[in-house]
Amino acid sequence: MIIDKNMKHQITRILLIVLMCGFSGQILGKNEPPRKRQTIGLVLSGGGARGFAHIGVLKVLEENRIPIDYIGGASMGALVGGMYTMGKTPAEMEKLVASLDWEKLFQPSTSRSNLSFRRKQDRLFIPAPVSLHGKYNDLKLPNALTSGQEIGLLLDRITLLYASVINFDDLPIPFRAVGTDMVNGESVTLKSGSLSRSLHATMSIPGVFSPVEVDGRILADGGLVNNIPTDVVKKMGADILIVVNIETQLEGQEALGSLPGVLTQTINIVTFDNSRRSLRQADLIIAPELEKYTMADFPESQRIIELGYEGALKKAALLKGLSLDETEWQKHLALRRQREIKEHTQIPQFVTVTGTDSENIRTVRDKLGDKYVNQPFEPAKQDQLTEDLLDLKGTGRFESLNYSLVQADGKTGLLINSNQITEKSVKLTQLDLGMEINSVKSDKVNFDFLARLTFFDVGSYGVEWRNDLRLGSNPMLATEYFHPLGNTNFFIAPQASFERRRFNLFSNGVNLAEYIGKTAQVGIDLGYSINSRSEFRAGYALGHQRFSRQIGDPLLGNRKGLFSRTGMSWVYDGLDKSQMPTRGILTRNTLNHFFASPEADKNFSQAETRNNIFHSISEGNIIFGFSGAGATFGNSASPVQKFTLGGPMRMGGYNYEELRADNYVLGGLGFFHNPDFFPLFLGGKTYLGAWYEGGSAFEELNQAQYLQSFSGGVVVETPFGPVFIGGSFNENGNSKFYFSFGGFY
Repeated sequence: MIIDKNMKHQITRILLIVLMCGFSGQILGKNEPPRKRQTIGLVLSGGGARGFAHIGVLKVLEENRIPIDYIGGASMGALVGGMYTMGKTPAEMEKLVASLDWEKLFQPSTSRSNLSFRRKQDRLFIPAPVSLHGKYNDLKLPNALTSGQEIGLLLDRITLLYASVINFDDLPIPFRAVGTDMVNGESVTLKSGSLSRSLHATMSIPGVFSPVEVDGRILADGGLVNNIPTDVVKKMGADILIVVNIETQLEGQEALGSLPGVLTQTINIVTFDNSRRSLRQADLIIAPELEKYTMADFPESQRIIELGYEGALKKAALLKGLSLDETEWQKHLALRRQREIKEHTQIPQFVTVTGTDSENIRTVRDKLGDKYVNQPFEPAKQDQLTEDLLDLKGTGRFESLNYSLVQADGKTGLLINSNQITEKSVKLTQLDLGMEINSVKSDKVNFDFLARLTFFDVGSYGVEWRNDLRLGSNPMLATEYFHPLGNTNFFIAPQASFERRRFNLFSNGVNLAEYIGKTAQVGIDLGYSINSRSEFRAGYALGHQRFSRQIGDPLLGNRKGLFSRTGMSWVYDGLDKSQMPTRGILTRNTLNHFFASPEADKNFSQAETRNNIFHSISEGNIIFGFSGAGATFGNSASPVQKFTLGGPMRMGGYNYEELRADNYVLGGLGFFHNPDFFPLFLGGKTYLGAWYEGGSAFEELNQAQYLQSFSGGVVVETPFGPVFIGGSFNENGNSKFYFSFGGFY
């Protein structure tokens, strides 16, 4: 067996420790009191998901009765160490990490279910935008892929019992975390303040999570400059240092063939030299072999814990020299438990909100009210508060929010910390950018650039001035001034728009003419915001339409003129995701009466309903259905106001808007599957789908003919929107091929 120099050094130090501990009584004499044992510090390195191995190591330490007097860590090592110092057992930690939805915790934006209704509308317009925030003349991209809101709330909950502990030496096991000051690049030792906020800071990987402000310093992942903080734990007073090193080692050239490989290698290079120096201070190093698991393999927590356990077992012989006998071990545990805060239900007697923006504070207070005052803050209430804070994040006003319990004047209070995006007194502006490429909405490939610019609190609190721009194949410009009425859910919304779009007229499947339509209109709506999923509106619009024939037969006579209508609409949006929903319902319903319209002899009324429903039947398997119906009551509608069918989810075996009539019915049912063999593509899932569509477009019910389409395709989620590639064929055997980027349902 070959023993390298470092191994010899470690064995020598352990033997010396054993000799000192085992024979101290003989050296001092029988009548001398036994020498106090040397204190042990545990250092847990960062490494993302590889840090789950620390839980397995802790299992072995407890099985061998190794007393831990001090704990320090970076990033994931600090999280595991922080839970252990609060009294969590390795088994409890293992159960916790297995129960977490890692996809949700690391999602780049707020869950769609937590968005306000108007932010849901934003995601219907642009499913996956590039968003800029700030002052109207100084808009900026986010400083990370995600704000870490979900992670922050999880940490708030885990540390809630110890929210009142300010000095980390007062924890059951004295604890330290490390952060990196993003202004001067220094390592910062976190030894007091908010434990939740300290853990959040040390885990904030730059570019992935937003930095965290702690005591006026902007902190990020502590592993950047001190991933194995042996110096910190040594300074706490530890005589012996046990280091658990789960860092990914430098890879060869083959690892540089992909973006994740390059990023991982970059992080390893940054930490490698500092870590090598830190390891020289270690008395015992446990470095589990974690195979090819990376810092991003969070769903593989169980296997990584097992590998950590196996790696620590290999050092069991060396650990024996630090082991206590059963009696001393039980005394050690008893002393540690005395320092633990026992589980108990607290009752907040007041709620306080921090922040510098009075309008943001008002938003929080309006949302929370007194529902948490003089109520037991039990797990169910904590769940409710988590959802309330996520809903507030979904308004677009906040970068993140967190909570804790505080003591003031002998009373327990609930503290809500509001972290706003902009500085005090700056009115928030949001710009969403996206694009849409498709062959779905015409027989040609369309390309459109999309932008939505929203100004908040224009004139008064709660007002939104929204402006939409579409440039490309179908240009559009629209504006709306959304003004809530007092403290009610009622609102008034004057609006104006201009749109240019191409449409075709068919007869028996033959494209007879192509027209370019230009529509300019102004209108006003009175509405009621029912909740974050639903809105009702009623209003009036007046405008002018002009249709210019490009090619084909002159099928339209009076090709320009005024139109006016009054109507109402109700929208319910309960979808969980914007790209590929897995559950929820989206329904859009309108009732309009046209007083005038080009090509219409008389006034007419129309009603329409369009519905989508998604349901997850198992992991990666989704069934969905869609339906629609439209009716023109009394007189015939003008050709451009008639209902149309054709295109995916609207009778895909027919050309877009090929079927045009005063009435229609439509229904469909399908299935999507996310195969295990498809890897995540640019952060999203890939789904294979197939569906059936049936329906008819008709002038009179006795003229209805039942038509059918069979469709299938692939949907890929990407950071910039869904990509759909598919095809359809109808009952006559005619087939269509479709491609879209930016939306498919």
